[in-house]
Amino acid sequence: MASGSDSGSRSAPETLSEVVRVHLRKLCLHEFPCGIGSWNRSRFLPQTWRTWRELTPREEETVSPGEETVEALLGLVRSPHSPWVLVEDSSAEDHFLRELAIQNPLMLKDTFLYSYFRSLRMVDKQVSLVDKDLLKFVNLEELILSANKIKEVNAANLPPTLKVLELYGNEIRSMECLCAHPPPGLQHLGLGHNKLLGPLESLYVTNNYWPNLVSLDLGFNDLTDLQGMMVSLSTLRHLRLLVLQGNPLALVPYYRGFTIDSLTRLCVLDDITVSPNEKHQFRGFSLSGDFLAQEAQFVVSIGNVKGVVDTSIWDPEPGPEGPFIAYNYYVTYDFVEEEQGEGSQYGGVLAKVPTGFPVQAEQPLEGGSEVQLLEEANESQESGATEMGESELSFISGRSALPVPLSSINSAEELAKLRPRMDPRLFPSPGTVLFSTNHKPWADVISYNYEMQHTFKDLVPLKAFLLSGTTVTIVEEKIVSWAVVPLPVEIPLPAKKGKGEKDKKETKEPRKVKAPKKKKEIPKELRQEPSVLRVLGSDLVALEPLLAGESQVSTVCNYGVIRTLESDKMILTRDLKKTKKGAKKEKSKPQMPSFDSDYQPEPLTVEVQIQLNQYRTAEEALHF
Repeated sequence: MASGSDSGSRSAPETLSEVVRVHLRKLCLHEFPCGIGSWNRSRFLPQTWRTWRELTPREEETVSPGEETVEALLGLVRSPHSPWVLVEDSSAEDHFLRELAIQNPLMLKDTFLYSYFRSLRMVDKQVSLVDKDLLKFVNLEELILSANKIKEVNAANLPPTLKVLELYGNEIRSMECLCAHPPPGLQHLGLGHNKLLGPLESLYVTNNYWPNLVSLDLGFNDLTDLQGMMVSLSTLRHLRLLVLQGNPLALVPYYRGFTIDSLTRLCVLDDITVSPNEKHQFRGFSLSGDFLAQEAQFVVSIGNVKGVVDTSIWDPEPGPEGPFIAYNYYVTYDFVEEEQGEGSQYGGVLAKVPTGFPVQAEQPLEGGSEVQLLEEANESQESGATEMGESELSFISGRSALPVPLSSINSAEELAKLRPRMDPRLFPSPGTVLFSTNHKPWADVISYNYEMQHTFKDLVPLKAFLLSGTTVTIVEEKIVSWAVVPLPVEIPLPAKKGKGEKDKKETKEPRKVKAPKKKKEIPKELRQEPSVLRVLGSDLVALEPLLAGESQVSTVCNYGVIRTLESDKMILTRDLKKTKKGAKKEKSKPQMPSFDSDYQPEPLTVEVQIQLNQYRTAEEALHF
């Protein structure tokens, strides 16, 4: 018997027996074209020498007027175009019961139903309790209760005839409830995508509870004790198929080799056949378990960035005092934070996070003295960002800040408008650290060749991070500098001569006009404004494949086209002017490339690769 998910959700929890009854009612076994009614009543008229209970349908070549033949009624439940046909995902048992309700509806009694079913499949039916009525199914061998709301299972309510039990996608936190009275002949147990957590779970997967277990699926839980799990699983003499991927313990680089050598009878691990070569490569490796560090290792690589528009083409030529504008570009990504703090470990590779900034206004305002409302700005920043260490620079996400007179602010609404709007993509997600590549100037292809290794010992939050993914962002940094105007420095005059000599000189020649005082020029210094950050593109990179057994995630993040035909023409024109002098020396004239009507600017992309380290041999594992 199978039952899929309902279109509507139930508010109250459901017992398994109630769900089964609802499912049987939906099969309409006593309604047209099934059951007994005006469409087939003559087949079930009583005979004088039989009681009603002993009735069997008569096989007649002709039927009464207004009634249907058995073949016609069966056609109504078999035809895919019939309104009485079952849904596509119905089980073979459902189809059999519908046809039986047409051919011999008197057999459909409770005793028959409870003895008939070998399999019950109740998926996504909001089942929260497996009640004792399940024991009425005396021949039940397969019970599938995936995607429900089950937190505990009273094993005493499970039929002892069970061979297959699947409880995927529920809310079970421990296997202890299943070990009170486990079905002795169980051969497959599926507990994937639950909430199993803690080292004690390994105590419940021994031969004492599951002596005939052949297949065990504990994937995508929060199990962390690999060595303890192997000690318990090695007692299962019939175990041949095992799934542990998706657990934090499967992230350590020696996971597969250690498991294969610990469970010598295993044939399939994580849906991959265990080859003789793998057994040979890791022979004896399980004896070195005490010397292996329980940590996961990742390598993040960032390659080329393409499709960045050179913003400097729209900037005016600087005057003698500025502004002198420079642009840098870098890529950031977030990664889970270690308990001990990654700031001290990675040093300068952490991205600079905005930690303070002046007030920013959309339009210049009239007023008197210049005031920077640093207190209000800092309060705004603290509500939307997390401080990640000291930073020598302050960042804002819009235009350069303008000093605002305090007297011009008349309301809290105006004050809120003056506060800079920080782009949330410039900040790390909660519980993560923001990492950054080097800052590089514009180029048609910006090559970073960035590579960083991350090592984690706390594997449970690491798994949660991999499920959520990492955000990769391309940032433009605008740096505006101004020349510092030096104050004039007067050159001291020579000492005055004696009065007698001065009078004598004045009588001999007329007085000379004094030359203007000379000013000594100090070398120009640049005053740099706070950097202006602008996000060019940001996208989420899914890391769940690393939990599902993949060794690496390699992708090219495409943020769309931000360049235009006009910007590309301006860049080429500027570059041609720079090469004009060299072309004259070589007596050749540079050619302007042609842009046809089908020209498509290159999209903004970045190459990203995240690799999970995995050892291929015992020698490699012990070497590291």
